[in-house]
Amino acid sequence: MNRDKIKQAVILAGGLGKRLQPFTDNNPKPMYPVNGKPFIGYLIEQVKQFGIDNILLLLGYMPEKITEYLKNGKDYGVSISYDITPVEFNTGDRIFHAKERLNDDFLLMYCDNYCPIDYRKLEDDFYNNNALIQVSVYDNKDNYTKNNMLLEENGKVLAYDKKRAMPRLQGVDIGYAIIKKKILDMVTCENQNFESVAYPYALRQNQMFATVTKHRYYSVGSWERIELTKKFFEDIPTVFIDRDGTINERPPKACYVENEQQFVWLKGAKEAIGLLNKNGYRVLMVTNQPGIARGKLSLEKLNKIHDKMERELEEEGAHIDKIYFCPHNWDEGCECRKPKPGMLYQAQKEYNLNLTKCILIGDDERDIEAGEAAGCITYMVTEDRSILEIVKELVKKE
Repeated sequence: MNRDKIKQAVILAGGLGKRLQPFTDNNPKPMYPVNGKPFIGYLIEQVKQFGIDNILLLLGYMPEKITEYLKNGKDYGVSISYDITPVEFNTGDRIFHAKERLNDDFLLMYCDNYCPIDYRKLEDDFYNNNALIQVSVYDNKDNYTKNNMLLEENGKVLAYDKKRAMPRLQGVDIGYAIIKKKILDMVTCENQNFESVAYPYALRQNQMFATVTKHRYYSVGSWERIELTKKFFEDIPTVFIDRDGTINERPPKACYVENEQQFVWLKGAKEAIGLLNKNGYRVLMVTNQPGIARGKLSLEKLNKIHDKMERELEEEGAHIDKIYFCPHNWDEGCECRKPKPGMLYQAQKEYNLNLTKCILIGDDERDIEAGEAAGCITYMVTEDRSILEIVKELVKKE
């Protein structure tokens, strides 16, 4: 499709941030330090990763704290400008005040949410749907927060409820909305929240769509979210490894490792895991074990196999931080059996991972598909390329 890419990001960053008091008594919310860096800095870096270098910040409360930190954006490799309005302005007022400075199509973001979304998919969906508004929605199947969206399977938005009171809602708006500027000619948002007016209008025109993400979002919007956000931005390097065929000999097709004796290490695999450990990587195993569903393997026997595996790793001074396994058969429709990425998303929530920075190593196309579905960097073990060779390449890059 021949069309222009989105070239402007607009970040709403003017509110009082009362839920973050007492910090916000003397600072604007986006300046909250997360692991030594103001939160707004992470957002600017992300926008640059999206391929957008023109950023407009809509400020209100203590704007000088943000402008003095970011300046013109040169230190981040982007161009930053500001539109400053009174503190009491609502989001609708701020956007309308900046109307003449907005591109025809622009990315609108919140200053207190960060999610490792698939931005290219969001952009493609916006154009393919001919949307007035294409918003990012967290699927919220883990009940991380309260839902405010109702969607069709194709992503069309059927309802948006800012008060989150309607029945059957599933999914929550997390920002990252691509918007056609022309909607500002169709609605008025004086003294109102932008989303509460513009979203229902686009919905009534059948031109509001959602790009759903399973990646959990992180926030400095309230104290309840801060600790998780800090863990997320710790960025402890993490490698997911498959089991059969990746670190141990793969049994014949339709057969399984059914006891400890049948678990035989591949050459160099223990060394590879130890090398990851020594270089500060968290190592998580993700393995399909359909032998359980097929009656060939019990949970007790699987645990004994893994106990042996972990003992022998310990003898080499190595370890696996956690093992995730799918016990289901291929036709059970679960979310965890690779090539589905359910085990990766489970780990994401338990360890507050940024999956787009994680690495997955496997020997099967299903492993690679699962990793790619979750946005991971993937490596394939083959007869000519062992896990040890891959790991040596990884640590050498550091």
